[in-house]
Amino acid sequence: MDDVSLRLFKLSSAGFCCAQIMYKLALEDEGACNDDLVRSAQGLCRGIADTQQTCGVLSGGIGVLGLYAAKAKNEESAHEDFEPMVQAFHEWFKTEFGSTQCATLIGVRDFHSGDQSFKPICAGIIQKAYVKVYEILLEHGYDYGNRA
Repeated sequence: MDDVSLRLFKLSSAGFCCAQIMYKLALEDEGACNDDLVRSAQGLCRGIADTQQTCGVLSGGIGVLGLYAAKAKNEESAHEDFEPMVQAFHEWFKTEFGSTQCATLIGVRDFHSGDQSFKPICAGIIQKAYVKVYEILLEHGYDYGNRA
């Protein structure tokens, strides 16, 4: 099992969901912790509010791109490459997985039934998306793991 797979397994086993895992991986890579950010991402999981609509991996990946290039203060603007990075990731995601909808990607699920059989599917999506976010940031001149 490679490093990312092991990290994914540990985070999933600890009860973190897809969008949270995307943030946790990014934060861990820079040696940071932001419990509020990770906590806020839980509502994005399982297709936003358990509706199985937009995949939480997609929204989490876009959020990670935002950590590097989106607006955060009154006196600043988003970096000019933020929207192109978001569009590149979104287009790649649709092409790579054939959909952006949770229900299409993992099948319609009753998340309250205790069925966890979707987790390996999600893990594969997270792993590929994590690598793609890293690649997009590097292509745009960002030092992944170092936002300072």
